[in-house]
Amino acid sequence: MSQRISNCFLNAQKAGRKVLIPFITAGDPHPDWNVAVMHALVDAGADLIELGVPFSDPMADGAVIQLASERAIEKGVSLSGVMQMVEAFRQSDTSTPVVLMGYMNPVEHYGRTRFPADATAAGVDGLLLVDCPPEERDDLGVAMETSGLDGICLVAPTTTRERVKDIARVASGFIYYVSFKGITGAGQLNSAELVEPLRQIREFSDLPVAVGFGIKNAEMAVKVAKHADAIVIGSALVEALAEAKTKDEACSVAKAFVAPVRQSLDNIA
Repeated sequence: MSQRISNCFLNAQKAGRKVLIPFITAGDPHPDWNVAVMHALVDAGADLIELGVPFSDPMADGAVIQLASERAIEKGVSLSGVMQMVEAFRQSDTSTPVVLMGYMNPVEHYGRTRFPADATAAGVDGLLLVDCPPEERDDLGVAMETSGLDGICLVAPTTTRERVKDIARVASGFIYYVSFKGITGAGQLNSAELVEPLRQIREFSDLPVAVGFGIKNAEMAVKVAKHADAIVIGSALVEALAEAKTKDEACSVAKAFVAPVRQSLDNIA
């Protein structure tokens, strides 16, 4: 596990605090604002940032994140550009973990054996590839391990017990549980349905478990956090940021969105 991710969860556990992971699409609403928005998220209480790598065919994402990816791509945002954003963020924040979430195609284009070392050098801590199961990482997986880049794995409601066991053997950083069948931003989340799948994950892994998909506000975050180690909020935040017209407005939106979620999580009895 990367030191930053390890410290993040260890410190949260010691403090009795739930880890808050906001997701934003890199470069949206504007590439020049991205680093400032990341800092705003941390200032408002984010513990770890999940940065979406824009891709033209984000199959696991709903309309909100698809449109955000399209806007970022139109502005010329590439995987190299995303790493430059992380590198700039690291100039004044050396402790907040950053995980890139995306798809295999940009990594293939960049160079699957070259990417992990460059990502780690830029300050990236983990990588979650929606369309690349752990057993298909091959030379990418070797390069990730060598570079110290955590391979975040997804577990879904449809994942079998044996598959969970296999994933637990190779996952690092934390395990991301997709709270319902479907795409990001869709569906209704029933927190009671998390109990058994999260118990099963913990049966096979000591890694922290983050839950994402379908968490739209502080109330839902609190319900999920009673079962999980971390919560991920994505589509609702991305949708709110899309309306920003300036960098300062985008930072204000980010803070206004994250701060009440942080406060509610900290008030869990």
